[in-house]
Amino acid sequence: MTRFVIAGDHPALPGHFPGRPIVPGVVVLDRVLEAIEAAHGPLGVLRLPQVKFLRPLLPGEPAQVAIEPVQSAQPGAAASRWRFRVERAGELIASGEVAAA
Repeated sequence: MTRFVIAGDHPALPGHFPGRPIVPGVVVLDRVLEAIEAAHGPLGVLRLPQVKFLRPLLPGEPAQVAIEPVQSAQPGAAASRWRFRVERAGELIASGEVAAA
């Protein structure tokens, strides 16, 4: 699992939303991609065939990413698809899949 916190001064927060900022989904997905790259090396072009955002993440809240490689139909092939879950204090905030294009 990869833990992360998005600081209140992150450049994506102004305007998202004034008076009550939430972390944009694209910033959460960036942390997911960083976790996959840390475990499996650099990624090329990707697809996001499925992504669900269930709850907002607020600046300063600790969250964690769990990734799971999806097995290829070809034995011995490197992973090219991963399932992910993003949780905050045990509560699911986002989930989905990332696949090599």
